[in-house]
Amino acid sequence: MAAPRKYSVELQRRATRMALDARKDPESARGAIKRVADQLGVHPEALRNWVRQAEVDGGVRPGTTTDDAQRLAELEREIRELRRANEMADSSGGRKELCELL
Repeated sequence: MAAPRKYSVELQRRATRMALDARKDPESARGAIKRVADQLGVHPEALRNWVRQAEVDGGVRPGTTTDDAQRLAELEREIRELRRANEMADSSGGRKELCELL
């Protein structure tokens, strides 16, 4: 089970948008993440991670996008289920358990 979220999704989006906008302006780019994080009461490293992921999702920075990460997690879950079903079928030598799973 996942840990509870410390910051709401809306706060994450707002803080990320503010930090990205602040970084566009050359005069306010330096220290923008820390400044925005302090204004909103967010840990600067959390905001830095959100901005980095937003840049990956936007194609500005290389890396695994959020959609790709979710898809990988779904595929890994499906593989675990199929392997478990195969182990059950192999251990009993029959197909009775396998048919019950499907």
